[in-house]
Amino acid sequence: MPQALITGGSAGLGRALAAGLAADDWDVVITGRDRDRVHSAASELGPRVAAVAGDVTDEAHRSALAGRFRDGLDLLVNNASTLGGPLRPVLHSSDDGLRQVWETNVVAPMALVRTLRPLLRPGAAIIDISSDAAVEHFETWGAYAASKAALDHLTLTLAAEDLDVRWWAIDPGDMRTQMHQEAFPGEDITDRPLPESVVPAFLALLAGRPPSGRYRAAQLAPAFPGA
Repeated sequence: MPQALITGGSAGLGRALAAGLAADDWDVVITGRDRDRVHSAASELGPRVAAVAGDVTDEAHRSALAGRFRDGLDLLVNNASTLGGPLRPVLHSSDDGLRQVWETNVVAPMALVRTLRPLLRPGAAIIDISSDAAVEHFETWGAYAASKAALDHLTLTLAAEDLDVRWWAIDPGDMRTQMHQEAFPGEDITDRPLPESVVPAFLALLAGRPPSGRYRAAQLAPAFPGA
């Protein structure tokens, strides 16, 4: 069976993708910093999903993840991300705040890619979760947005450098997740779609296997209806 690893897999989009892949006959490992939550999620998602708790910014944790895939890996989803605390104007951002966002959103996924690249099976794919903020400019979103723009750029550069892997940066669109709620404290975000609503687009991506590149989830299901 194909093997997948999803970072930030205990809630939101990561958990929804794990459920969708497991239902599509994938074996999935999810990882997250909250040990209780990530193991609870894996237990609830069923026997096709396993958990490895830890922080992807930690080199020892990345090595532990590699140890789970000595027989090969078919899909890595770099979903773990952070806003870096309350959103604020760029000129009000601290050095430490910027470093935290970039460490989690840029440095860690690239480090994980380097760690796992030797284990990728022929035809494997990397999905880096992007955002509309990577290509648009919203007040107070600068630190997070810049990190996602950098992740997009690195993903597409890897696509030019390593032709044996599919490299996809995917913008899932607005979703009703904890992180999105943190971006809009006190606001009602129930008008946003649930993360489960975009899972068919990701399954369509994997079924259709378009060229490496940046895609929006809203474009994928109609373009690749075979999933």
